[in-house]
Amino acid sequence: MARPGRPAMPKPELCPAVDAFLDMLTTERGAALNTRQAYWRDLADVSLYLRNQLNTDIDKATTDNIQAYLKDLSEKTHVKGQNKGKIAVRTVARRLSALRQFYRFMVSEGSRSDDPTSTIESPKQGRTLPKTLSEQEVDQLIKTAGTAGTPESVRLVCLLEMLYATGLRVSELVGLPMSAIGEGSQFIIVTGKAGRERMVPLSDAAREAVENYMNVRKRFIGSEGSANQEQFVFPSRTSDSGHLTRQRFAQLLKDLARAAEVDEDRVSPHILRHAFATHLLSRGADLRSVQKMLGHADIATTQIYTHIVDENLKKTVEEKHPLAKKSAS
Repeated sequence: MARPGRPAMPKPELCPAVDAFLDMLTTERGAALNTRQAYWRDLADVSLYLRNQLNTDIDKATTDNIQAYLKDLSEKTHVKGQNKGKIAVRTVARRLSALRQFYRFMVSEGSRSDDPTSTIESPKQGRTLPKTLSEQEVDQLIKTAGTAGTPESVRLVCLLEMLYATGLRVSELVGLPMSAIGEGSQFIIVTGKAGRERMVPLSDAAREAVENYMNVRKRFIGSEGSANQEQFVFPSRTSDSGHLTRQRFAQLLKDLARAAEVDEDRVSPHILRHAFATHLLSRGADLRSVQKMLGHADIATTQIYTHIVDENLKKTVEEKHPLAKKSAS
């Protein structure tokens, strides 16, 4: 399925080496379905270019072939404007990273004797801080979500409170099984990337939201009450998976942002995850604890949020400190 606003990519028959690589990601590294699909999209894009433009396939590509692809990608994705330019650089870097892992796999399997990406340098990326929301904006979203008082409203409040209290990835949240909710809704047990389990506590507000939602949860289960729907905290009658989809939740958040008069470009499930981490750190939470709750394997990934806190503190000092005001005048 194509992402909203993105045309569907043709589904080429990829070479067997790519299929073997994707299978390895799932079976040996425990990669989630979303991760596998992301690698497929990247490698499929390279494969299409190599076949259509250079009359070769990805498993036989040379260093010159890969450099030609990356140059073409840079030229096509670069759009004037600082933010768009950064997106283009990240796209090139991600594709190159996928190719590196693919060719290393081929070398380890003895399918190739060389890695054509070994001499290609990654594009330099400036540090881009994740988007986030203020505490006041999160409060406004939750208050607005609860105004209607309908089952849909109660569910949306629960989704928001749980996401903001736990920092779950959106796929973890919408696919949460009923068995994940601990006794008395004090905590939830989450199975994250590579099958790693973590226990995350729920706030008082989140526990109350869960209790309120459980009173209306049956409204989201079909009349036949299929076992596929029953097993999820957030079931869906219309989704093939049996639970609320990531796309539907993201759409609900965009609608909510407009109603709450919060910039919808700054509201998404992942940005609420950023807000969770940023607000905890700004209130003095331990970085290791935040790392565990977010499910990051490497603490360096979590440290990006400390830069947001530092930027916010710097901005506060510049705007509020009397000496800063004097020096500016």
